[in-house]
Formats: sequence, C-alpha cells, structure tokens
Amino acid sequence: MAKIKIKLIRSTIGKEDKHRKTIEALGLKKIGQVVEKEDTPQIRGMIDLVDYMVEIIE
Repeated sequence: MAKIKIKLIRSTIGKEDKHRKTIEALGLKKIGQVVEKEDTPQIRGMIDLVDYMVEIIE
C-alpha cells in the first residue's frame, strides 16, 4: 500500500471537538509536524474532514 505524508499547518485552538480529535487520531500534535500514514479510504476521509488544517506532501 502507498504511503502519504500529512503536515499540520493550522492550530486546533478554537476548532470543533470532532476536528481536534481527528487531528489527534492522525497522530499530529504540533504545527509543522509531518506524519506518514498508509493511503487508505479511512485516512483520506479523515483528511477530507480537516482539509483546511492539513497539507498533503506527495
């Protein structure tokens, strides 16, 4: 399975609780942090939910 890199570009302060928990579930904690995940439909759905706070690095 392919890998995907996800970078947190915005703070979770003041955001909806569901969005904060999604960022936490992706393994992101600090702005600028990059994590590498499997490119699955579940991960893509999580990224779609918080797309305004993360960036995909190809």
